[in-house]
Amino acid sequence: MPSAAVIRSLFATYRMVKRLAIGIVGGSVLIVGILMIVLPGPALVVIPLGLGILSLEFAWSRSWLAKARARAAALAHSLKS
Repeated sequence: MPSAAVIRSLFATYRMVKRLAIGIVGGSVLIVGILMIVLPGPALVVIPLGLGILSLEFAWSRSWLAKARARAAALAHSLKS
């Protein structure tokens, strides 16, 4: 049976690798979405998707995603009126 220190070390490594993987995947999707603003593609879908992936691990991304949702809701409401 591994000791508590070994388990703690493995868990810390797992968390670091998970955070790194989410950062790379989410950042890549976000960059592709930003590029789609000037290139052909659904930037308005891909950018929130990238922020959503990043928000799994990063608080700043959750904040940006909440602001984007609020702006989208306000825009939708203004278009209805």
